[in-house]
Amino acid sequence: MTTRERYRRTIEYFTVNMPVAETELTYTDPFGLIVAVILSAQCTDKRVNMITPALLERYPDAESMALAEQDQVFEYIKSCSYPNNKAKHLVAMARMLVSEFGGRVPSETSELQKLPGVGRKTANVVASVVFNKPVMAVDTHVFRVASRIGLTNNARTPLSAELQLSANIPQEMIHKAHHWLILHGRYICKARTPLCAECGIREFCRYYAGKKRQKPA
Repeated sequence: MTTRERYRRTIEYFTVNMPVAETELTYTDPFGLIVAVILSAQCTDKRVNMITPALLERYPDAESMALAEQDQVFEYIKSCSYPNNKAKHLVAMARMLVSEFGGRVPSETSELQKLPGVGRKTANVVASVVFNKPVMAVDTHVFRVASRIGLTNNARTPLSAELQLSANIPQEMIHKAHHWLILHGRYICKARTPLCAECGIREFCRYYAGKKRQKPA
């Protein structure tokens, strides 16, 4: 099967079977989303969604969080992973938003990546989800699922995977494809125990084909 055909069939499957694909992070505005995405690094969306309501009630915008101290923010987020670093990043991020962006979250990934705690993946998530930019955020789920299906070839880094995916998915579908791959990886194509028997794309999945070849005769 050619790469083009594999992409075509993958997109057709998810278009029919997952017409609504959105982030599972709870947010109401761009600031709420960037806070949630920073917190989500190596932490589940479920845990983040438990943390953000109280945090954002106390610090609903960049201006209010910019006035906070790191230890104050820490008290709200201490149940997530790496709370010290994340508290430091959140306060610094809010202060830069106020000092350099008028308190507003920028829409361009190049500007987003200037913010403390915001790497390429986080910038792409924010730009894609709230500003509908055609950018592909590659997290561990996207990286794993794209490789297993065969959408990426020999991609050794998230950037390599991002470039391959972005080159083969129509621009208007990239923001949705990001969620397709994440949700498929989260609930079906799991890291340790992929649920291949429940997978609707196994017939053209490279990983599943390899598993079948390994079965004893």
